[in-house]
Amino acid sequence: MPSTTRRRSSAADRRSALETRILSVIEELLRGGVTYTELSVEQIANAAGISRSTFYLYFRDKVDVLLRLSGSLKTESHAIASSWWPSDPDGGLDGLARTYELILAHYRKHAALLSAINEVAAYDPAVREAWTADQDRFIDHVVTVLKEEQQAGRTRADIDPELAARVIVQGGAQVIAQQVSGSDADDTAVARELATGYWYGVFRRAPEAAAG
Repeated sequence: MPSTTRRRSSAADRRSALETRILSVIEELLRGGVTYTELSVEQIANAAGISRSTFYLYFRDKVDVLLRLSGSLKTESHAIASSWWPSDPDGGLDGLARTYELILAHYRKHAALLSAINEVAAYDPAVREAWTADQDRFIDHVVTVLKEEQQAGRTRADIDPELAARVIVQGGAQVIAQQVSGSDADDTAVARELATGYWYGVFRRAPEAAAG
């Protein structure tokens, strides 16, 4: 009797391979100057080398594609962000700056997709809500980090973890989006500034302040 688990795994592998191919062709099309709103399912299917009927076997429409791709984009960036912890040996300011550099590099690699997500989120509630929910994952992580640091006495007790986390994540997301969409600023410099504001704003007092 055929294995149900094997069939499910094979279907998941095919979907994953198709999503990877579609991501590649969509980003190529977007880099060519077309907006996501202008893209048709037929264009996406033709560029991916599949039929429209095959496309609809895996996706409801092109918004469904964007939702899946945005989820993958955020999952990867969340993995990068959550790998940094302030109490780790390399968890200081330099480690945080490197983490921001990796996040910027990740989003720069997928800048066309990030632009498409922001474009569609402006008018599509499903995409907007999914993108907001993804941000909440980052916020929850930062809240956890801040509370642990406060309990250990390494972070100021007068900081509101929920509010600080929301400012850090939402503010950082705006800076990153603007940076990868065409800013002339150096990524390393931007990463350092984000890390410095984060580090001295909530985790540690600035050296001159501590000395006083």
